[in-house]
Amino acid sequence: MKKQETIGKTYQWPADQITRRPVADLIPYARNARVHTPAQIASIAASIREWGWTMPILVDDAGTILAGHGRLLAAQQLGLDEVPCMVAEGWSEAKRRAYVLADNRLTDQSTFDMELVSAELQDLAALDYDLTLVGWDGEELAALLEGSPDFEPGTEADQGKLDELAPKIVTCPHCGEAFDLREHEQG
Repeated sequence: MKKQETIGKTYQWPADQITRRPVADLIPYARNARVHTPAQIASIAASIREWGWTMPILVDDAGTILAGHGRLLAAQQLGLDEVPCMVAEGWSEAKRRAYVLADNRLTDQSTFDMELVSAELQDLAALDYDLTLVGWDGEELAALLEGSPDFEPGTEADQGKLDELAPKIVTCPHCGEAFDLREHEQG
C-alpha cells in the first residue's frame, strides 16, 4: 500500500495507482444493491464517448468491483476490451462490503443549487453544447432552461387567512382519542 505524506501525517491510500484491466477479468460484486437502468447505462456510455474515461473502476485484490458497476456495463456496451482500474489493497471483507454501500449512497445525500444549475445550463445552451449529456431529462431540462419563474406577489385572499394555524391532529396510541395540538400551543 502506498503512503502519502500530508501535513505531518502519513496516510495510507488504499488505491494509489491506475492500471488497465481486461473487462472480461472484472467480477461484478454479487450483492451490489445499486440498480442501473438501460437508460442510465446508455447515458454513462454517452459520457464516456464525450469525455473519455474519467474515473477508474475500484476493485479489490481479487478483481471484484467495489465501485463502478455502471461504468463496467457502459464499457461492455461500448465494446471496450480494457478499462482503467484502481485496486483497494488489503481491505477486510467487512470494509469492502461497507464501501460498496457507502460509495453508492453517500452521493445520494447531496443536493444541487438549482439556480446555479439553471445558469450553467443556459450558458452551455448558448455555446450550443449537447445538453442531453449532462444527466437531466427533457422536461427537467426545459424547466431549468427557462430559469426562475417570475412570481407576482399574492394577496391574502389568494393564500387564505395567514393568521390562522392549520390543525395539528394527533391520536393517542393508548386510548385512540384525537387531539388538536393548537389548543396546547396557544398560550
